Amino acid sequence: MDTVAQCPFAAGAGVDLVDADLYGSGDPHAIWAEHRKDSPVRWQQVGADKGFWSVTRHADISRVLREHETFSSQQGTLLNLLGAGDPASGSQLAVTDPPRHGEMREPLQRALSIRAAENYQADIRALVAELVAPLAEGGPFDLAEAMSSLPMAVTGTMMAIPAADWPLLTRAAIAALAADDPAYQFRGSAEATLRRSHREIFAYFQDVVTSRRKHPGDDLIGTLLTMRVDGKGLSDGQITANCYSLLIGAIVTTPQVVTSAVAQLAGTGELDRWADDPGLMNTAVEEAVRWASPTNHFMRYVARDTELAGVPIRAGEAVVTWLGSANRDEAVFRDPFRFDIARKPNKHIAFGVGPHYCIGHTIARVTLRIAFAELLGNFTDLQLAAKPVRLRSNIIAGIRELKVTGRRRSSPAAVIG
Repeated sequence: MDTVAQCPFAAGAGVDLVDADLYGSGDPHAIWAEHRKDSPVRWQQVGADKGFWSVTRHADISRVLREHETFSSQQGTLLNLLGAGDPASGSQLAVTDPPRHGEMREPLQRALSIRAAENYQADIRALVAELVAPLAEGGPFDLAEAMSSLPMAVTGTMMAIPAADWPLLTRAAIAALAADDPAYQFRGSAEATLRRSHREIFAYFQDVVTSRRKHPGDDLIGTLLTMRVDGKGLSDGQITANCYSLLIGAIVTTPQVVTSAVAQLAGTGELDRWADDPGLMNTAVEEAVRWASPTNHFMRYVARDTELAGVPIRAGEAVVTWLGSANRDEAVFRDPFRFDIARKPNKHIAFGVGPHYCIGHTIARVTLRIAFAELLGNFTDLQLAAKPVRLRSNIIAGIRELKVTGRRRSSPAAVIG
């Protein structure tokens, strides 16, 4: 299906790429397309004393994310910490550079392998079936709200967190990533929302870590409890920081990929074509991931003077890569503004690239295949019942509300998850 982004924000030097309104009520893709053509590495001023280099081309973004010696993660990877530094630097996987990053990553990678994912497939399938069952009742069904429960259920199970606690952690995690969205704000303030959500999440995991010390178990938290880096175990604070990172990483991806695909393809016949051809599942899921690009950006700090696309960048300056822009780059993708469920090749970098490639990509892909199989295999004639409501966030490219209608199939379609 073809779309050309219609953006109410003028594509020019005055555009504020930090402004959450751009992502909540606008569409950054027209701006990014203009930047890719005219100034793929450009300075974005933030207030009077801060700023960053904005990077929009696939090749340049891939270089930034691969070259950790030049573009470091240690000082923070998200814009909400621009200029402030990250207190979890060197302790949390996301804000640690190799070689320490590799030491921390390897045991978690094993725990999140395809074999581990296969152990949870039956649970994921049952959960998705339960979440989408109300669609059969005929009235408008909020698919975004239903899918928001999915990542916490999967990650919560893998962390051995009680199901009763999943809603609290889900809301706190989304609030941490979309603190500008009024649906999640506390006292009308993004800063107050961030403080509250971080306090809730960290306090929760601190209690869990304390209680698990005596009996680590074989879940993800148990892996962190028994992990050794530089010959030493992780402190309670380090384990808590990494629990936070795993939770946030899970919350971002799966719900937005499903809702973004349905929002784009509902009413076109493409969802039924996907459902009726089992051979399309892998390409369609990868295209859905490319299209959604649910993580808007990654930030890095320059460790030494360098040059990017001919632009000199000094040590200490921040660089922000826009993954959604990379995944619509005309130099890499043929007809990039078309959602093509059979797209091959598909060199998207929605999961990142380089040493910080998403550690949960295997679990995410298994979950997405099951989610699409359950939804499309059991329901047809999916239609939008209202215009999607997008999240106001420069971190998540996402949909907060997606009202849809559909009909239960008399027998399941051929799609395989």
